[in-house]
Amino acid sequence: MTFKSIIEEIENNLHKILSDLEVSNVSFTVEPAKPGFGDVSSNISFLLAKILKKSPQEISNIMSEKYSKFQHTLVSKVESHPSGYLNFFANWEKLNQLILSESNLEEFGSVDLGKNSTVVVEHTSVNPNKALHIGHIRNIVVGDTISRILEKSNYKVNVLNYVDDSGLQVADILVGFRHLGFSQNPPEGKKFDHYCGDDVYVKTTEKYLQDSSLEDIRKNTLKELEDGSSETAQFADEITSKVLENQLETCWNLGVTYDCLNYESQIIRSGLWGRIFEKLKEMNLIEFENEGKNSGCWVIRGEGKEEDKVIVRSNGTATYIAKDIPYAAWKLGLLEDSFNYKKYDKAQPGTRTLWQTTLDDTNEPKQNFAGDKVITVIDSRQARLQKIITTLMAKFKSSTDTYVHLGYESVTLSADTAKTLGLDTEGKQAQMSGRKGLYVNADSVYDLLKNKTIEETVKRHPEMNPSEIEKTAHQISVGTLRYEMIKQDLDKIITFDLTKSLSLEGDTAPYIQYAHARAARIIEKSGQTPSIDVNFSLLADPIELYLVRIIGLFDLQVRDSARNLSPKVISRYCHDLAVAFNSFYENVKVLGLGDENLEKSRLCLVHSFKITIERALDLLGIDAPNRM
Repeated sequence: MTFKSIIEEIENNLHKILSDLEVSNVSFTVEPAKPGFGDVSSNISFLLAKILKKSPQEISNIMSEKYSKFQHTLVSKVESHPSGYLNFFANWEKLNQLILSESNLEEFGSVDLGKNSTVVVEHTSVNPNKALHIGHIRNIVVGDTISRILEKSNYKVNVLNYVDDSGLQVADILVGFRHLGFSQNPPEGKKFDHYCGDDVYVKTTEKYLQDSSLEDIRKNTLKELEDGSSETAQFADEITSKVLENQLETCWNLGVTYDCLNYESQIIRSGLWGRIFEKLKEMNLIEFENEGKNSGCWVIRGEGKEEDKVIVRSNGTATYIAKDIPYAAWKLGLLEDSFNYKKYDKAQPGTRTLWQTTLDDTNEPKQNFAGDKVITVIDSRQARLQKIITTLMAKFKSSTDTYVHLGYESVTLSADTAKTLGLDTEGKQAQMSGRKGLYVNADSVYDLLKNKTIEETVKRHPEMNPSEIEKTAHQISVGTLRYEMIKQDLDKIITFDLTKSLSLEGDTAPYIQYAHARAARIIEKSGQTPSIDVNFSLLADPIELYLVRIIGLFDLQVRDSARNLSPKVISRYCHDLAVAFNSFYENVKVLGLGDENLEKSRLCLVHSFKITIERALDLLGIDAPNRM
């Protein structure tokens, strides 16, 4: 329960006071206090002002007096603040013991929001025609972090990756391979996904501008691609499988894993669309247009000033949204599952088994990856389409929050970083475009981060062996890349800068990881195994108590992050925790005190910080090195 324990104790007693006052239905808050307002504060006096016809300060005085008569364990005193807030001060000896003891438990920080219900998180979903670029990484890291946070909140999470293997971008590389003479073998030393994106895709799209006859070839290729039995479709499976394998290797390197790969080509051929189309008609969610520019089409009516959205053209062909609607319904378990399942050819790191859908017969058991709720991570440019799907699914399920679009803004590169990576942007930030070849693949950014980290680690620790340096550099590089993707609000554009992101000062992953390394070094130097069998009353310095307080907020931060689907809440918590520990490190001596009891108490605190920051960073998919 940690810091939540004192909040719940205060809430219970305030409800008793309201009962004595014969007042009900007052939605007051009890929250960790801002500096100068004790340890916990409540706004209850402001909410009672109209009811009791007294000023907030008068009510606060009354509440303070009444509260002192109730039994309380974790509150040492309560005060009325001149502003009207009711402020509570903790009994830190008892709260120290509660927080530091519970921080050693495996379930520390867990909350039960999900009640073991199932939620689907779909993310990544990159066309299998190119390497993942730095913009895709925001999607991937946001999706993976949300999945980790929801699992910590007692949801059963099914992580899906939608493979768009039948769209125009795939058709483009097929045109390149089959009609423009591109070899199927990349140059030596170049990954296949890099080759497809950098060479085949970009140069093929350039050729369209030079040779208009290629447009008919492109259209025919797309048509053949959607016919699963065609030679073109079989060739596409071969090419996209190789690209997907490389994309997954990039994701796995960043600590990202999945439960199931779903293929658009199979959704088209599965018959799901026909079934959902009939349901849409039965529920009057789509209408047939008899006149106007959409005559002969089935449409979804636009809301307000929005235009109607064509779902089936007048020639009977379905639009691209027709692929997304049945997939959305499948994720919610609204349609009978048309798929069989097989394990992916390569085992991914960790304990998760990676499955993939197939329309072929298999010997594997039927899987179920549907959920009570779906969260789909897609960039904000898809907001209109996602709004349509969200509205339709809400009508199917009679619930407004059953299908959630978690949008985010784009990632740009700082001018300096773009120049370092070989892009000339004339001193401007780099906006990425795969079609124009203006993008930086994620592997290149990772490699550059890693090389810089190895260089710095060798300078700081010449005694470290190469394998240890390699491991540490990997942990820092992945941590840096992931942290930069989630420390901003999702509705803010990220400008990624290599130099700033690797700094040991400020709001960076290395700063947080370095705080953990400091704690590990203190414990190592002590030669002791930290214990919770200590005198908690000895931890009385305000800097110590502040660190305990931040540690105790872990479960509240997990709760808020899960409720708001905000990875930033945990990244900010990690930074706050590191700042609190670094202040402790610089101002409070731990070893060589000449006081064995105090030393043990402070070692207990250091160890509590160490394991808490490890667990919080793990929610962000970031490792905590012992040496940096």
